[in-house]
Amino acid sequence: MSRKFYITTPIYYVNARPHIGHAYTTIACDTIARRQRMLGAETFFLTGTDEHGQKIERAAQAAGKTPQQYADEISGEFRQLWKRMAISNDDFIRTTEERHKKRVQELYKRIRDNGYIYKGIFTGQYCVSDELYVDGAKPGDACPTCGRVTETVQEENYFFKLSMFQEKLLALYCKPEFIRPETRRNEVLSFVRSGLRDLSISRSTFTWGIPVPDDPQHVIYVWLDALANYITAIGYGSSHPGAQAAFKKFWPADVQMIGKEIVRFHCVYWPAFLMAAGLPVSKAIVAHGWLLFEENKMSKSRGNIVRTETILDVLGADALRYFLLREVVFGQDGSFSFDALVQRYNSDLANGLGNLASRTLTMINRYFKGEVPYPSHAASKAPADDAIADAARTTIREFGNLFDQFQFSRALESAWALVAAVDKYIVENEPWSLGEKQDEDSRSRLATVLYTAAEALRIATALAHPVIPDATAKIWAQIGLGDIKQFALHELAWGQLRWGTKLGEVQPVFPRADKSAVERMQRMEDTQRPAALADQAERKAAAATTNWAQTVATSATATTSSNDKISIDDFAKIELRVGLVKVAERVPKSDKLLRLEVDIGSEIRQVLAGIAEAYAPETLVGRKVVIVANLAPRKLRGMESNGMIVAASLEGGKPVLASFLEDVPIGARLK
Repeated sequence: MSRKFYITTPIYYVNARPHIGHAYTTIACDTIARRQRMLGAETFFLTGTDEHGQKIERAAQAAGKTPQQYADEISGEFRQLWKRMAISNDDFIRTTEERHKKRVQELYKRIRDNGYIYKGIFTGQYCVSDELYVDGAKPGDACPTCGRVTETVQEENYFFKLSMFQEKLLALYCKPEFIRPETRRNEVLSFVRSGLRDLSISRSTFTWGIPVPDDPQHVIYVWLDALANYITAIGYGSSHPGAQAAFKKFWPADVQMIGKEIVRFHCVYWPAFLMAAGLPVSKAIVAHGWLLFEENKMSKSRGNIVRTETILDVLGADALRYFLLREVVFGQDGSFSFDALVQRYNSDLANGLGNLASRTLTMINRYFKGEVPYPSHAASKAPADDAIADAARTTIREFGNLFDQFQFSRALESAWALVAAVDKYIVENEPWSLGEKQDEDSRSRLATVLYTAAEALRIATALAHPVIPDATAKIWAQIGLGDIKQFALHELAWGQLRWGTKLGEVQPVFPRADKSAVERMQRMEDTQRPAALADQAERKAAAATTNWAQTVATSATATTSSNDKISIDDFAKIELRVGLVKVAERVPKSDKLLRLEVDIGSEIRQVLAGIAEAYAPETLVGRKVVIVANLAPRKLRGMESNGMIVAASLEGGKPVLASFLEDVPIGARLK
């Protein structure tokens, strides 16, 4: 019976267009899936989009679209990007698909019929951005996950008896392989040990969701809806025999990979839902860290997202795949920059694997008419040859062990250590000098050196294929080995390259990138930054905010007008936050602008304010101000301003900052 392997990404919420933070998770899962297929496992790789919830309903309304139109648009962008990146997913699930809706309702009924759902009244704080009930929060409190101010909700809901699963969950966490890495496991343990409260699993104040069975006035809580995709996609709840067989074959999942910010949903709620339904839980939940850009998590609200397409256009998918898995220690936060990307590309890919392939195969073409040579007698052997063979055997073993522990960076480090060793071996043995000689010993030695280099290249290429599939497929074909996807990775061993193998056409696979590559990517991002910052709904909201601001502002200074009126709906779109000025300094070559760094509770924003004629920078540090927090960023004097400071003045007079008589917490929202 063949081995089965099931891996999932989280399904991505369609409140944001895809960026390299999303690509990171998808690439890691794709790499694991590709490796499992090479190891002979019947592999199912799932990804998709999460499309229900109050946040989507509001965003669609602001964009002038129906929720379905809005979800169709952004889900389509995810699918197109994964296709362009050659992501090898076997299915793409959308939570708005009929197959998913019906199967979620079956799961709900099973949990209900098992006695774990009851009706009640929910009163408390809710974060719409994360679709999260915030236990213990009070009105005005910020969400502990995203930092946004929570909303007070009071509605009739159905509740899930989460409190009944505390001990069962703690017993589950005793299996160290269930939650990785250990830091995430400790966080979950601490949360559950502090006590679990029953969870509201329906909403009745909006309609964009899956109706609760037998009570369509309620929609199923978006996280129960979304989490269920992992089983609905493989047939749970279906009446079709084929779908039922697929569910039995692949569930429970071997690996469910997530970002660290959604650990609670996947490690507390999800296994509890499964237990309540009488279903087995996943084998492993693996959480990676955040991908940081400009030292912050990539977020459209921060304006620091990087489009995957930019990197694909300049360096290609393999460059991004290799960088993310080599540069970032999996499970920890990692930094991204264009400079680091190009440096790693040149050092490891262009000058490393790419150069080894080019020089080795070119010399085989030159000296042996494009056929893999083999030494004609044992006298041509040297200790250095055995050292490379031993290093290759060690690399095969270490790479597999590290990769299976999700230590991608260390696994790639070991493979590229082999590449470096072979480069040194070639330099020390000078095959180009041996090729100029005509005696038998020199020819035999040349054959040994080039065979050794080619065999080590073959092994490094096979190991790296799941990570950089396009380039390694080309190198494999250039060695004359055909389709690398047909190679059985579990059989990889030294000495399998047959002499006489005819090489394919040798061409560079990683042309070196010059410094202009960084400039091009930065220029492309600057051009696309408005689209990366926000979806259409947010741009419309920002426009409405800007129009309002223009009636009360000159430059960055607010004034008042009795002639311009707006509706309460327009005003509700404006997000005013209390901020604390941490840094204030003059903008060079500007008489009016100050550069401020303002703490708004969830983050520190850079804001350019036209108040330099009224306030000395040093008088602002430590002062609380009001900031319009949901303005689309714009550039002034070559610097990005992410928000607007609110001030008032008489026409022609100096601005006066809006302030407070009483102490107000940083980040509080003005209503």
